[in-house]
Amino acid sequence: MPADSLYLNTKATPQNTYDAIVVGSGVSGGWAAKELCEKGLRVLLLERGGPMQHPSYPTALMHPWEFEHRNSLSQEDRKKYPVQTRHYSINEDNKHFYVKDLENPYEEIQRYDWIRADVVGGRSLLWARACYRWSDLDFEANLKDGHGIDWPIRYKDLAPWYDYVEAFAGISGNRDGIPHLPDGIFQPPFEMNCVEKDFTKKIASTYKSRQVIIGRSANLTAPLKGRGVCQSRNLCHRGCPFGAYFSSNSSTLPAALATGRLTIRPYSLVNNVVFDNDSQRAKGVEVIDTNTKKTEVFYSTILFINAATIGTTAILLNSVSNRFPNGMGNDSGQLGLNMMDHHKGLVISADVEGYEDSYYTGRRPTNIYIPRFRNATENTSDFLRGYHFGGGAHRQRNMAEGIGATYKTALTEAGPWKISLYHFGECLPYSDNKMSLHPDKKDPFGRPLISFDVRFRENEFRMFEDAAKTGSELLEAGGYKNIKVSGKISFPGNANHEMGTARMGHDPKTSVLNAFNQLHSVKNVFVTDGACMTSGSCVNPSITYMALTARACDYAVKELKKGSL
Repeated sequence: MPADSLYLNTKATPQNTYDAIVVGSGVSGGWAAKELCEKGLRVLLLERGGPMQHPSYPTALMHPWEFEHRNSLSQEDRKKYPVQTRHYSINEDNKHFYVKDLENPYEEIQRYDWIRADVVGGRSLLWARACYRWSDLDFEANLKDGHGIDWPIRYKDLAPWYDYVEAFAGISGNRDGIPHLPDGIFQPPFEMNCVEKDFTKKIASTYKSRQVIIGRSANLTAPLKGRGVCQSRNLCHRGCPFGAYFSSNSSTLPAALATGRLTIRPYSLVNNVVFDNDSQRAKGVEVIDTNTKKTEVFYSTILFINAATIGTTAILLNSVSNRFPNGMGNDSGQLGLNMMDHHKGLVISADVEGYEDSYYTGRRPTNIYIPRFRNATENTSDFLRGYHFGGGAHRQRNMAEGIGATYKTALTEAGPWKISLYHFGECLPYSDNKMSLHPDKKDPFGRPLISFDVRFRENEFRMFEDAAKTGSELLEAGGYKNIKVSGKISFPGNANHEMGTARMGHDPKTSVLNAFNQLHSVKNVFVTDGACMTSGSCVNPSITYMALTARACDYAVKELKKGSL
């Protein structure tokens, strides 16, 4: 039965009615809640995961010896998290942030590594915090090479919103003057160590088109309201009680709560969006309580669906009605298609001679960064688009021999220097890389099982091989020894940058969202998470989600005041 025929206006409706509903509390959902609350709206934030309140992160201040398995996952844990353990980031100290795979199955036609959080704050508690603005090299790529469709926006449309979100989030970095990696509103950068500084000079003297910079990161080097500076513990993945890196929990949600207009409801799995056929608008969402599995409907004038790419598109696909038999907003048939992720997997390392009298302090939370140069400052016909490198230099532990006091003393001495690089590469927006809802199989909550049919193609494999070659060239230019290349290309999902499936575009016939992240066919529904992306770039997307969200919220409230929603 279509969802728009299921609901009657009962006595419960007024107490379940808000000005706006935001689905998902991660990077984009947190921003939507903040912006809408600060603009005067009463907002209900729905999160499928359990509560997690800043600064009370359960393992944030624990010592290594306080963990039963010394921060390794037990065999029992590995059975609970068979998919999450495909990713490097899950350990004993943060497993409580992740979804339990056995309770949340999905179908893999092709292997897909769906890495998910299951707490308020979502993956804003787990992200690597790299923040790089996109440029028109990214926004114009589809138009220029004919893959995918043209973005309906350009850098100039987002530039003031990048300024806005960077100033609030707190991004450390240098103004490097790289045209295709625009500078932003930065706090002071972290410092490179002596080997990295030398590497930077050697690359600058060897290549005119390649540059090494310090990473731009959402870790504070100067305090912001209610948040302290980074302690360089490099334990961000546990949650930061100092509020020193940007997360929904430490930043946007406290700002929203300070207005007195935010209600957060955890354990709330949104099943579908309720469509009103008379107004041709969405009127609310059906929610499943993940503890009781009972359903309840909440109502609002505006909806921001920000459940992360896959969750968002699954909700829209499951929102069927007489008007939308194939999913809400799916007139174009593009909902679920054009799925992208970055590819990674390379490790290029080398030995560094000298510098035995030098060391560094702390555990810096960001890497050195080598912006894209392939098909940016150096053209190649081997593949389309490009990749970037990250990496860094460090001193190894001294490989001492023996036992007892002599052995312990030797371990206190630092070993030789090493330097390593990794890559992130762009995936083209292939129309047949897709997610869908299974026609028969259900998940434990009674919803259609999500199915993935996504793979990397020849263009990505060629790019991966080129990155291995050029990464080795860079370390050779540094004069380093024993260069080793290892690793293989990742599976889609493992870079944790899933994008596409509800793309923005000019034409409702070929896209799902317009230039303001608004469903073409349902004017009061907005999507500003990774689902909206029309191409993937090679650049980390999170700061772009923040800018898109702030911009869309501004637009939505103005349209609401005009009576257009």
